[in-house]
Amino acid sequence: MIGFKPCLLMLVSAAALSATGCEKVDTSRPQTALDFPLPDRPVSDLGGTQFSTETARDNRGEAETVMELAGIEEGMTVADIGAGEGYYTVRLAERVGEDGRVLAQDIDREALQRLGQRVERERLDNVAIQPGAADDPHLPEGSFDRIFMVHMYHEIEEPYALLWRMWPSLRQGGQVIVVDVDRPTDQHGIAPMLLACEFERAGYRLVAFRDAPQLAGYYAQFERAANRPEPNEIRPCRDTSTRADTASR
Repeated sequence: MIGFKPCLLMLVSAAALSATGCEKVDTSRPQTALDFPLPDRPVSDLGGTQFSTETARDNRGEAETVMELAGIEEGMTVADIGAGEGYYTVRLAERVGEDGRVLAQDIDREALQRLGQRVERERLDNVAIQPGAADDPHLPEGSFDRIFMVHMYHEIEEPYALLWRMWPSLRQGGQVIVVDVDRPTDQHGIAPMLLACEFERAGYRLVAFRDAPQLAGYYAQFERAANRPEPNEIRPCRDTSTRADTASR
């Protein structure tokens, strides 16, 4: 179980890697990700932490639609990965109630600081805040009924490592909710078949999918498969221009 405190912000300093001499060392990937394959596709540049104005998103019923589809109820424990400015965090906090818990996570420390101020200002005592890493959301095992990844999956540089390490954090019956846009991954979106393939390779299975105008994209829902592969068993899915074939190389 997670121990929650109001606006708990755990900032972790990253160790700097350096090399000396003539040997060329690739430091572009975290050492903790080297056992996993890179995605066979582009990765979007990090965008802003605000996908759209909250008023515009509420006017089209985005959060309400997603929470209904995800079956969010009072007392649940949920994680908001890539929480940004907290659009989903604050609405999930209200939905799960005082007996529920929300963990907001992001790799952007400045966004987390702003979100922390918002959580304190709005007195959201059931929200905790925690930084994550490109290849690891740092979620406690067996803790979450739902994990949200909204308009951010295409920006994950190490999707196989992150999904693999996220797998144990789901409770029995827990699910991962993805909202994204059907367009190339270097244009802040990802084709649904490619998304489903990457999740499957990391040990999940697709259980629901829906296109909805309220979401400015699509809704996908995953649960854990019976087994999680070893990191060296994961083969990257192939991105194709037709979006019709995500078979491995």
